[in-house]
This record gives sequence, C-alpha cells and structure tokens, in this order.
Amino acid sequence: MANVSIIGASGYTGAELMRLISAHPDLDLKAVSSRQFCGQPVEQVFGALGGEVTLSFVEPDHESLVKDIDLVFLAVPHQAAMNAVPDLMAAGVKVVDLSADFRIKDASLYEKWYVPHTCPEFLAEAAYGLPEFNRELIKKARLTANPGCYVTSVIMPLIPLLRDGLLQREGIIANSASGVSGAGRKASLNLIHGEVHENFKPYAVAGHRHTPEMEQELSLAAGGEVRLTFTPHLLPMDRGILSTIYAKPADKVSEKEIYVSWEKAFSNEPFVRILPEGRLPATKEVRGTNRVQIGLAKDPRSGLMKIFSTLDNITKGASGQALQNANLMLGMDEGLGLTGLGQTP
Repeated sequence: MANVSIIGASGYTGAELMRLISAHPDLDLKAVSSRQFCGQPVEQVFGALGGEVTLSFVEPDHESLVKDIDLVFLAVPHQAAMNAVPDLMAAGVKVVDLSADFRIKDASLYEKWYVPHTCPEFLAEAAYGLPEFNRELIKKARLTANPGCYVTSVIMPLIPLLRDGLLQREGIIANSASGVSGAGRKASLNLIHGEVHENFKPYAVAGHRHTPEMEQELSLAAGGEVRLTFTPHLLPMDRGILSTIYAKPADKVSEKEIYVSWEKAFSNEPFVRILPEGRLPATKEVRGTNRVQIGLAKDPRSGLMKIFSTLDNITKGASGQALQNANLMLGMDEGLGLTGLGQTP
C-alpha cells in the first residue's frame, strides 16, 4: 500500500484523480488541497465522490500533503507546479506533475510559449510520462511530466510511424476537437452553456501551447526535425478528444505497413486499441476510460494517410495517465485502478 496526496484537487483533473484512486486497491489517498475550498469536505464540492472520499480540502502548503507520503500528484496550473517541485523533491516524495512545466526540455522554448522557468535544473531529470514509449524511464523517475491531452492523442499514433520511417516529416497536419472540460473548471464567458451548446469552433489558431511539446516528441521519434500544423477546436460536449491527422507517407508505403508498425508498437499495450480496417474511433467508446482508439484511412486522390485518434481528455489525457505513471513509479502494475470500459449508451 502506498500513500498519495493531490495538490490542486478542486479542478476536473483533481476530481478525476480522486475518483480513480478511490477504486485503486493499493493506494491510500491521505490529503487533498484547494485554496478555494479549504476546510470544506470533498463530497460537498464533488457530490459524485460522496461516501468514497471522506477527506476535507487543506491549504496547498499543509504538512499532511507530504508527511508519510510516497507520491504527490500536482494538479495545479503551469508556473505553480514549478514553484512547488523543488520543495517536494527536497521532502523526498515522488511527483507526477499534470501541468506543462516539465514537459518541454528546452527552457528557452518553454519560456517562448509559457513563462520564464524558475527551476530548469529539473527539466533533464523529469521523465516524459507517456508509458507506452517511456516505461523504463518512468519506473526510475522521481519526477514525471504528464503529457498534454491533445499531445497524447496526436503523438500516440504518430511516434511508431515516424520511428519506422513510414511517414514524411514535413507537412503533418493535426486537427483536434475537445470537450469543454479541457478548458478547466472555471467561470468563463466562452464556456457558458449559451456559448457552447450547439456550437463548434476553432481556437488558438495562431499557435497552441501543446504544439512545441508535440514537435519535441515527434522529432525525437523521427530522428530529425518535425514541424506540424496543429489546430484545436471546442466541441459542445463535456469530455473527449478526437484528432484527425493528415500525413504524407514515405515512398510507396502502404496501409498494411502502417498497421504492422502499430501492431509492433501496441500489441501488448493495455490502453491502446488499433481498430480494424473500415472502423474509425468515436469519443463515446473511450469516455471515462484510460484507453486510446486509433484508426486509419488512406485518401485515394491525394495519397495522404488520414489517422484518427480518440481518448478521454480527463482520463488518458490527464488523470488516468497520471495514475498509470504513478503505478509505474511505485513499482505497481500500471493498470491498477484503470481497467474500466466505456459506457453504452
């Protein structure tokens, strides 16, 4: 049994972490923090957790968050995470950071897209938390940077194909659509029901912060620079991401070779499902799960490969993947607490 805590538990990712941990056989959730709801019982803020999570929120600097704790989930915004990590490392706890603060390895590139980095000394040490490709690094890590939700949906199907030289590095286009929970649990005019309901729109079209993270990981896989065009969209639903990716195949590469590459990469991966030819992913099939579904279609006119990927942005895109990483860091079966199926209907 391992003791864990959550710093920043009042958002959607924090709530999802509490939901998942409550069903985990070998984790004991000892403390959760929230400045906004400090002193209030968790079930008063998240009624769905009533009877399962009996804790009350504490301040983010409360000693219960680190005392006798094996691992801390940092579910706070960027900048707040980097400010917390040095003290957590000094306290001897392991950390899974759900923010962007330790995903991008180049501090100057991080500053270009976010803010100046206050503890770049931890960038090289942080494991990039995509278990399907970095499992051994994560097992040894003190600090794991949980990937972005859009990033996971885009790079999961592309990494094996670029690694195997099946796609050209130039001209990759990714269009991703996410449910509104991806914007966080906050009051915002563009997220109210009247603005979102029966509406579908792009945003951050001049450059989304997940772009450099995608390019970093894809370039590593390809062994050379990858520049892609990424456009996010907001869907009128709670949760889920569907990514449609357009890529030029390398010379004479067939659809069969794409499937063979995926089979080689994912045949033993419990949370990645490659759909058979003719079937395409759907967000409803992965809702509330830690699964990624991947599909393929080749455009006979343009010759482009159309790659489709779906995941739940709060689960595999955030909290589920964080728990998967925590399991590995704690020497546990990485699937513990994460084996649920999607809902029908």
